[in-house]
Amino acid sequence: MLKTRTGSFPIGFRRGWSDWQKDIDKLLAWAKENGFGVIDLGSDADESGKKVRAAGLQVGSADLRGWNGIISPDPAKRNDAVQSNAAYIEACAALGISNFFAVMLPEKPELPRSENFGYMVQGLQALAPILDKHSAHLVIEGWPGPGALCCTPEGYRAAIEAVPGKAIGINYDPSHLIRMGIDPIRFLQEFADHVFHVHGKDTEIVEEALYEFGWEQPATFDKGHGFGSHHWRYTIPGHGCMRWTQGFQILKEHKYQGAVSIELEDENFNTGEAGEKQGLLAGAQFLASA
Repeated sequence: MLKTRTGSFPIGFRRGWSDWQKDIDKLLAWAKENGFGVIDLGSDADESGKKVRAAGLQVGSADLRGWNGIISPDPAKRNDAVQSNAAYIEACAALGISNFFAVMLPEKPELPRSENFGYMVQGLQALAPILDKHSAHLVIEGWPGPGALCCTPEGYRAAIEAVPGKAIGINYDPSHLIRMGIDPIRFLQEFADHVFHVHGKDTEIVEEALYEFGWEQPATFDKGHGFGSHHWRYTIPGHGCMRWTQGFQILKEHKYQGAVSIELEDENFNTGEAGEKQGLLAGAQFLASA
């Protein structure tokens, strides 16, 4: 099974949306044939996870259901979102799944961030006992989508302080930190003890475009990059700015026990089945040498 050179963390990938990945039996066969030991699943993990386990692979993370409802101004909606996940988490836990992936996207992103943060804390405080019951974690990814919370050190720190314990954790994806100008290594030095899952995704900063367009102003004529913007783009590990070996060393020192799953979002490889397979293999080969 593929593992990182530093830390010996199992290498896998997040199941994508393209046609060849929809047939999970063929996907798992290809993954095993090429040395992958981990698959990240969507919100159908209570069912698809059975096939992953039967194939002898691990589930790195399973998408939580109803993210937006957890951050609703309506207490009834928040409660429904939390309770609707209880049976799902239990079914997934029975398959050995312990990481539940989510992005903290509020139901109403137009509300003040501080107000939505309060709703999020109430939702997470209600979710935490359910996760604790199954020795599971919510692994929050910091994708900076519309109104998203827990994308920056400020947001993660406040959430972790508001919900004590280990139920609320981090899906460490350096690509999002890099695009926002946040040092991914310094972030890891602060938050490594709260990282329970890692995405193998990188970001390239295009220096010439950064000069031309800057960080804030959208370009007038340039069309930008797929899976990116004008001055940055997501890439496979090794094609961007992340110092992976240093990151893995920090995780090793903090006794990280999880996997590294490639999330393939790279305009050079998301070109069809052949390109995606090439991208996953190239990313895995790099991680195995880092």
